[in-house]
Amino acid sequence: MDGVAREPGPAMMIVRLRRGIVGETRRVCHLVPASAGSTELSALCGEVIQPGQADLLDGLRGMPCDRCLAQSARALRLERAS
Repeated sequence: MDGVAREPGPAMMIVRLRRGIVGETRRVCHLVPASAGSTELSALCGEVIQPGQADLLDGLRGMPCDRCLAQSARALRLERAS
């Protein structure tokens, strides 16, 4: 064992909009597919984040985006069912 937990599904990045971009109540942790190849990031919830507007986090910090969590749970359920 290498001590690394392998999660099913695609790799996800956790990002949070920077201070000053939005108000504090909207600075939630979004889940973004790590394979996002374009210059803008599209979170699972549909939020589009422009370059330079977000920080990449090494884990959840503060409040997670409820819609991102719900989408990731749905995708995981569908993946396990197939």
